Amino acid sequence: MADDPIPSPKVAVGVDGSASARGALEWAAAEAELRQLPLYVVHALSMPLVMSVYAGPTRFPPTEEMTAQGRRILEEAAEHVRSLRPDLRVETALGLEEPPLALLRRTGHGDLVVVGSRGMGPVRSVLAGAAGMRLAAKALCPVVVVPGTEGRAPRLSGPLRIAVGVDGSVDSRRALDFALHRAALQEGSSVVVVHSWEVPLPFATASLTESGWTPPDDLLERQSEELVSGVLAEVMDDATADVDISAVRTQRNPVDALVEAAAEADLVVVGSRGRGGVRGALLGSVSQGVMHSSPVPVVVVPRHAEED
Repeated sequence: MADDPIPSPKVAVGVDGSASARGALEWAAAEAELRQLPLYVVHALSMPLVMSVYAGPTRFPPTEEMTAQGRRILEEAAEHVRSLRPDLRVETALGLEEPPLALLRRTGHGDLVVVGSRGMGPVRSVLAGAAGMRLAAKALCPVVVVPGTEGRAPRLSGPLRIAVGVDGSVDSRRALDFALHRAALQEGSSVVVVHSWEVPLPFATASLTESGWTPPDDLLERQSEELVSGVLAEVMDDATADVDISAVRTQRNPVDALVEAAAEADLVVVGSRGRGGVRGALLGSVSQGVMHSSPVPVVVVPRHAEED
């Protein structure tokens, strides 16, 4: 069991003994093997933090029983991975912190973090609400949220169909870059670029069209095509030149458009914040909505800390 984080790059995954965490573990192991990276399995004991006038913030130490239970969860997770992928390097770590902080402290630039969308306990959305959201908001690397039994079984081998949302923002360009390079890792994978917009029309435009005025639909369609083409030209490189790329342009709500695309995809990629995000917000409404509704794993590509 590793006491200190192993160097980047690596794939890190949070486990808690739940079925959802098992699905995230298997997805993370497949991804680590494909990328030829070690797998770092983390279990958090969530020990409470107390404030002391003399000692400052201090976490309660775990009982022997809690420590033993945590180690059992890690050992079972590691053995499960080794039974599926015997050549994969697997390391484990037991954290005292809550799950998001345990993963944040052990990962950095160049890593990939994976969590399940449901955890143990009465609050069934605990991982989606806590670990997934907090990680996606603060991590220095992409965060993957793998749906539990409410989603379909994630594809663990073979080429992927990857849907990615773009809106021209810096974050969406990062998301597109991730999607293209992930597709390039696996021959036969493809990328569907999704761009959507919503513009209400307050009046009929038939008479203006007859006089030569271009209807907003046509104008926005053309602008959308130019935006998608421009972003692709900026992001594509020699490594992604052979990736099969298609585009979906629609006036639907961005979350609905991406969730609809997810129905025929194996993976969805979004930026942490888009062009319409509130300045200072850590995680945009589109990325949050997609994380909650997608039937397939969602990758949130965050903004690097030094650029905030």
